[in-house]
Amino acid sequence: MQDTIDRKEKALFRHKGSLRPTLLALLYCQSAYFGGAALILSLDPVFMLIGMLAMAHGMVIAAYMIHDCGHNAVFKAPGHNAALGKALNWLTGGCYRTYEELRANHMRHHVDNADVIILDYRGYLVRHPAQRKIVEALEWLYVPVVEVLMHTALILAPFIFKDRKEQRWRIIGVVTIRFSLLAAVFLYSSVAYLCYVLAYGIFLTVLRFMDALQHNYGIILATDNRTGRPEHRGDRDYEQSHTFSNVISVRYPWLNLVTLNFGYHSAHHAKPTVSWHELPKLHRDLFGGKPGFVIPFKEQLLSFHRGRVARILGDPNETEGNQFAQNLHSGRAVGVSGVSFLTPL
Repeated sequence: MQDTIDRKEKALFRHKGSLRPTLLALLYCQSAYFGGAALILSLDPVFMLIGMLAMAHGMVIAAYMIHDCGHNAVFKAPGHNAALGKALNWLTGGCYRTYEELRANHMRHHVDNADVIILDYRGYLVRHPAQRKIVEALEWLYVPVVEVLMHTALILAPFIFKDRKEQRWRIIGVVTIRFSLLAAVFLYSSVAYLCYVLAYGIFLTVLRFMDALQHNYGIILATDNRTGRPEHRGDRDYEQSHTFSNVISVRYPWLNLVTLNFGYHSAHHAKPTVSWHELPKLHRDLFGGKPGFVIPFKEQLLSFHRGRVARILGDPNETEGNQFAQNLHSGRAVGVSGVSFLTPL
C-alpha cells in the first residue's frame, strides 16, 4: 500500500514528500473558507466572529498555494499547477485576471528583480492631493485602500486599455457570478455581508504585511513598454542583497505555517521552485543562524505600523545602499504597497 502511494506521489508531485503537506494545506484551506462561510451564515455572533477569522485565513493559505502553483512547485505537470491555481484563485478574488497573467507578472518580479505594479497610483495621488488625503486617512486607520485600488484596476482594465478588450466578456462573467453571490449574502443578512468584507480586509492586510518588507527593489509599471533591459535583471547578488526574510518566529518555526512559510523569502528567491514545506530547511542550509537575513517580528510590526502612511508613496532612499536593512532592524522601514502577486495586469 505504501509503495503504491509513494509511486503515485513520485509520478504526480514535483518534490518527494509533498503528498501529505499538500493535501493537508488544501483540506485546511477549503475547510477554513467554506466552514467559515457556514459559521458566518449561522448569524450567531460568536460563530460569526470565528467564521470571519477562519475565512480570512483560508484565503491566506489559498493565496500562498497559488504562489507555489505559479512556480510549478506543487506538481510535475504545469497543467496540474495551473488547474489548482485557477480553482484557488476564485477564493482569493484574484480571478478577475487569468492565472496565466498572474504567473507571468510574478515571473517578471523574479527575473527583473523589481516590484511590478499594475497601476501608477503614486503618480495619480501626487497629482490629486485631495484624493491623496483621503487615502492617507484611511491607510492611517489600517484600511487597505491601495490594495483595493489594485484589485479594482483588475476589473476596470479591459474597459480602459484597448489591448485588454478581449477580456471584457470574461470580466463581465466573473463580476456577474461574484457580485451575485455577494448580493445574495447581503439580502440574507447585512451583518453576514459585513463579516465577509472584514474577512477580505484581514486577508488583504496579511498579504500586504508580508509583501511590504520583503524587498527594497525599485518599482516598474507593468504596462511600461519601454525597450531595454531592466537595470538589475538576472543579477543574483542584487536579488539576495535586496531580499529579506520576515518570518513570524525563529524559535517556533511551526508558527510560520500561518503564512505557509512565505516569510522565508530569501530562501524562496534563492530557489523559487522549492515547495513551501521545504523552505525552513532550505533557509537553514543557506543562511544558518545569520541574524541579518531575518527581520525580528517585533520590528516587522513596528515598521508596518509606523510606515503605514509613508508607504503609500514610499521612500526612494530605501532602494539604495543599506539604509533599508538598517531601518528594518530598528523597526523604522517604510517598505512598499500595492505589489501583491494576486494583482497582475
